[in-house]
Amino acid sequence: MKILITTAGSYGDVAPYTGLGACLRAAGHDVTLAAHDTFAPLVRGSGLRFRALPGDPGRRRGPAAAVGRKELMRTATAFVRELGAGLVDVAEEEAAEGGVDALVLSATTAPLGWQLAEAMDVPALGAYLQPAHPTRAFAPVVSGARSLGGWGNRTAGRFSLRMVDRVYADAVRDLRSRLDLPAATSAAVRARRERAHWPVLYGFSAAVVARPADWRPGLDVVGNWWPHQAPDARLPSAVEEFLADGPPPVFIGFGSMAAGEGERLGELAVAALRRAGLRGVLQSGRAGLWATGDGVLTIGEVPHALLFPRLAAVVHHAGAGTTAAALRAGVPAVPVPVTADQPFWAARLTAVGAAPGPVPFRRLTVDSLADALTRAVRDPAYASAAQAVARAMATEDAAGQTLKAVEGLARG
Repeated sequence: MKILITTAGSYGDVAPYTGLGACLRAAGHDVTLAAHDTFAPLVRGSGLRFRALPGDPGRRRGPAAAVGRKELMRTATAFVRELGAGLVDVAEEEAAEGGVDALVLSATTAPLGWQLAEAMDVPALGAYLQPAHPTRAFAPVVSGARSLGGWGNRTAGRFSLRMVDRVYADAVRDLRSRLDLPAATSAAVRARRERAHWPVLYGFSAAVVARPADWRPGLDVVGNWWPHQAPDARLPSAVEEFLADGPPPVFIGFGSMAAGEGERLGELAVAALRRAGLRGVLQSGRAGLWATGDGVLTIGEVPHALLFPRLAAVVHHAGAGTTAAALRAGVPAVPVPVTADQPFWAARLTAVGAAPGPVPFRRLTVDSLADALTRAVRDPAYASAAQAVARAMATEDAAGQTLKAVEGLARG
């Protein structure tokens, strides 16, 4: 089979699909992963074919930037319109090389990919990293961690989907015209897919977010898709030397968040580590986090799967991927959520007992971080809870289940 996976966003929105794609490829399928051009080395390094999508995920505002709702909607609408045009270009490139037998779509690309699936007459499967369907169990993940009650949660979830349909309206209209499809609104296309019980696999652990009882058939929680890792991957020698030079350190990193705040955050992190009596590994990330001194090491990108199991705790922005990686390693966390779905995942870490509680980025101080670190590292209950989740995660085979689903769709 020729399988096209499409995704868009930051590193955390792309990396999980490299592991999924590698599993599909190992089963004998021809797999292409379409993502932003900056991720070409990551995708090709996992053995997959790469197609470039427009957009620069690095164009992200710092958390302190004030962005009005109207401006945010305009920016998102323009982004998905550009993304839609890029997806058609990718589909045409694939068609010129023999076509596609199945589409695997992320939550961001699905409302656009549905049009491609219809025009190409091929099956499509959703592969989502965050809960997106309305439920009474919790509020929409982008609305924060506070429950609105059963009725309120589900109502808010439906409203959230209506806002998504508004963002995608222009792009869907453009796509359907370019693909010679009958006119239809983004809301109508979504409703048609839902009535047909379009299959969506959710790539997170049921030990972290249980499948809501009120979800329709065809929505399944399968576990995490882990980023591809080469069999011979190793940590840099400088990291190995630092790890061997004392007790397990604490990791501090904010992923693609906090652009331009590296100096301030580096000073804050070092002061908090000193106050808590801990060593630290700082990952520079988008923020440009950096610090030097005894008991502190600054690093670039390294495989979390190799580093996290050797740490005392992980301080992170509570993105879906980093949250899962810390739990997989069985180490406690100090979530510092910034925006979007991060408060949701921070709340889940707290709920499963693997974190003492979130420290919202806007309230991050030396005192708050040092206190949270002390509790996370010194109280064995947090590590014990994280290890229990890690054991549950180890029983899940998300890539294997996805392989069966994709092959089943093609046969059907």
